Amino acid sequence: MSNDLAGVWEVALSDGVHRIEFEHGTTTGKRVIFVDGKELLRRDWMFKLVGKETFNVGKSETKATINIDAVSGFAYEYTLEINGKSLKKYMENRSKVTSTWVLNLDGIDCRGEFVDDGTETHFTLGDHNCCVKAVSSGKKRDGIIHALLVDGTEIAECTE
Repeated sequence: MSNDLAGVWEVALSDGVHRIEFEHGTTTGKRVIFVDGKELLRRDWMFKLVGKETFNVGKSETKATINIDAVSGFAYEYTLEINGKSLKKYMENRSKVTSTWVLNLDGIDCRGEFVDDGTETHFTLGDHNCCVKAVSSGKKRDGIIHALLVDGTEIAECTE
């Protein structure tokens, strides 16, 4: 990390908590975005120091935007939006429609979540991120539909 670190946010999404870091070089115009320690976007020599940078976060590629606004003189304010809402508003809405549990068993984080349209249970197998989703079919006769995702790819159900 350079001395240009301007903002750090922790964002809880259905696949876990993501750390977003933003570097802004106010003399060079440089903008760098890191998500979970990995460089996602870099722009050097931007002549316009204010504006916005939009990018995706997490397995579901949730839309995130960092807004850069001049406050006074050479001072800047940095705000993060998730899905078009301020981070605070997004987290308030999310807490109304989800319940989340994270349990560490034998050094492994397991994550379960009730979302507005069903449940998601997150876990890892080896180095692979897995999720079991259970959603209502909307039809009493069909009941609940389950899906297994491994590294974001749905696995076909076995029809023994």
